[in-house]
Amino acid sequence: MPILTLRDDTRLYYKDWGTGPAIVFSHGWPLSSDMWENQMMYLAEEGYRVIAHDRRGFGRSDQPWHGYDHDTFSDDLSELIETLDLQDVTLVGYAMGGGEIARYIGRHGTGRVSRVILIGATTPKLGWSEDYPNGVPEAVFDGVRAGLKADRAEFIRGFARLFFGADREGAAVSEGSLIQLHQIAMQSSLKASHDAVTACAMTDYRPDIRGLNIPVMIIHGEDDAFVPFKATAKQAAELLPGAVLKVYENAPHGLLFTHKDRLNSDILSFLRQ
Repeated sequence: MPILTLRDDTRLYYKDWGTGPAIVFSHGWPLSSDMWENQMMYLAEEGYRVIAHDRRGFGRSDQPWHGYDHDTFSDDLSELIETLDLQDVTLVGYAMGGGEIARYIGRHGTGRVSRVILIGATTPKLGWSEDYPNGVPEAVFDGVRAGLKADRAEFIRGFARLFFGADREGAAVSEGSLIQLHQIAMQSSLKASHDAVTACAMTDYRPDIRGLNIPVMIIHGEDDAFVPFKATAKQAAELLPGAVLKVYENAPHGLLFTHKDRLNSDILSFLRQ
């Protein structure tokens, strides 16, 4: 397996498929690079080099006790990009992966990056604060952390159903997809899943995304129950008036699966502009 040993000896697993212009994917909480399989397969077949890592503490990467914050995550991403000597790369971030990309831009700039795609992303800020009244109340995240500690497997089972909007009228999600998502999520360590909730919720990316001086596309599900559109993508689009904004009607958080054909087509069109 491709493994990158980081500056603190944490081993980071990554996939590297295909040849052509490089695209790096950053996954969401509490998943791994496996969540990107539909996009990676499609884009590799379209002539792109697609790369996705398992964030420390998640998937097949090491599970250290510390380091579950966006400064560390973004520095890990920087090491991957520099080790592979990627240039003119497109960064694609989903949920907290969008935050990872934003913090990467804030700390490392856009010298190696040609464009950014944010999908269901936590940017510019997910959690409520006095200067960000659009955010999600802290009590919601307290409940997530408590649920993980009480019965992580059962909590993730419910997370998978909400991820796909499986209990909504007209929802079309297979039992296999629910099982797959549960398996991916359970690969993460409890410590990483717990601590990364705080990183997702409380990190303020507004100073980071103001540095995005390259083409940006924002894609978000209208019915995203985890990362509400009005708390995140709507605000990001206002901070980035030049960004392309696409809102998928009635789409849940898991639009990478439920709306994969539309999403893949939109990504490819943006890459070819």
